[in-house]
Amino acid sequence: MVTNSHSLWGVRLTTLAIWALAAASAAYWGLRLSVGTPGSAAPAVSSATVAPDAQAMARLLGAVVAPVPVAAASSRFALVGVLAGRNSGGGAALIAVDGKPAKPYRVGSAIDTGLVLQSLGPRQAHLGAAAEGPAALTLEMPQRK
Repeated sequence: MVTNSHSLWGVRLTTLAIWALAAASAAYWGLRLSVGTPGSAAPAVSSATVAPDAQAMARLLGAVVAPVPVAAASSRFALVGVLAGRNSGGGAALIAVDGKPAKPYRVGSAIDTGLVLQSLGPRQAHLGAAAEGPAALTLEMPQRK
């Protein structure tokens, strides 16, 4: 039996071309299906970060946290101005609390929890726990330069 070598090479090359197309098709669809659909979105991630509480972490690790010192009452209040009533004993004072803008307070009104404006002098304001009684704190206006 005599075979034609020329026709044998044609069959081999055709078979190689078919297998190459099958491999390319499998690679294309494999990559296409592994990427996902363009309409599917990635899950949303919250961008808000929570700041850690350093004192709570220190207590958790056994550190002894010293209490924060409370500002002295005299450093919390600043007397800005006085309008004293000479005959009536009344009047008003401009007092700044905790560095905020000064507000007017009449004699007898509460300035802060537990403090009442008791009386006024020419350049002074007397604060106490009640409208009557000893003054717990005396505020003075700064000296003019």
